[in-house]
Amino acid sequence: MEIRNEDFIMFMDRAIDGMMAIAEELGDERVNQSPDLPGANSPYAILTHCVGVVDYWVGTLIAGRNIHRDRDAEFKARGPVSELSEAVAALKERLREDLLNIGSADSLASPPYGGYNPLGDDGHEWNTGAVVVHTYEELAQHQGQMELTRDILLHASDSPA
Repeated sequence: MEIRNEDFIMFMDRAIDGMMAIAEELGDERVNQSPDLPGANSPYAILTHCVGVVDYWVGTLIAGRNIHRDRDAEFKARGPVSELSEAVAALKERLREDLLNIGSADSLASPPYGGYNPLGDDGHEWNTGAVVVHTYEELAQHQGQMELTRDILLHASDSPA
C-alpha cells in the first residue's frame, strides 16, 4: 500500500479548511466564546492550537525549523477571524513545503519532546510517516471538537433566556 504525501496534504487541508470555515461561520464575536462547560476552549483557541500542533510536529520534527511554541498561550488566544485566516494560509503553505519532498521512513530532524510517545511503549521508533499520521490524527480530532463547539455556541445563542 502506498500513501503519497499529497494524500496527507489533501486530508490535512480538509481538516484545516473545515475548522477555518467554522471560524468564519461564527464570526469575530462567537469564535472567541467558549461553551459553558468545564475546560472548554473557544474555536479561536482550538484552531490556534492546531497551527501550533502542525508547526511543532511537522515544522520542528520533520523540517527542522526552530519554532518557539507557547502551548498554554494557544488555549488562551483570542482575536479576529481575519488573523486566523492569515495564520491558516501561511500554515498550509509551510505544510505543503515541508511534506512534498520527504519519505515516510525518513529520520526526524529532532525527536518528540520529553519522551512523548503516543505510539505506545512497544519500542516503535518515530519516523516522518508516524509524525505525519499523528499530526493528521490531531487535526481530525480537533475538527470534530470545533464542530461540536460551534453547535453548542449556536444553540446557546438561539435558546431563550
